[in-house]
Amino acid sequence: MEVNQAEVVLCEFYFSDLKQNKLRPVVVFKNNLPFNDFVGVPISSRVNRLNQDEIVICQSDFVAGQLPKRSKVMVRKTFVISKQVVVKKYGTLSVDYFRRLHRAFCDYFGCA
Repeated sequence: MEVNQAEVVLCEFYFSDLKQNKLRPVVVFKNNLPFNDFVGVPISSRVNRLNQDEIVICQSDFVAGQLPKRSKVMVRKTFVISKQVVVKKYGTLSVDYFRRLHRAFCDYFGCA
């Protein structure tokens, strides 16, 4: 499935035993990697405690679509994902929210 920067997508991840899997929403942070991959930032609905690198994501942060519940983006867990594991799209984040996410990424990892 083709994905675009700032989209929130649902991905299917398999555990190392390849018998169990988990569905997790992620923000497409960068989508133009080789080998049909993209950089994704995972999302969790466990918002009762926020770490320094986590940002709450609300329905008002979307320009289209939505997540089922209030969630948070976990910058420290950013990783490369194959587009083949994308199950569906939830929606697209606003430019303002994506800029906040980019700033949080740079604050955490450092950007030149």
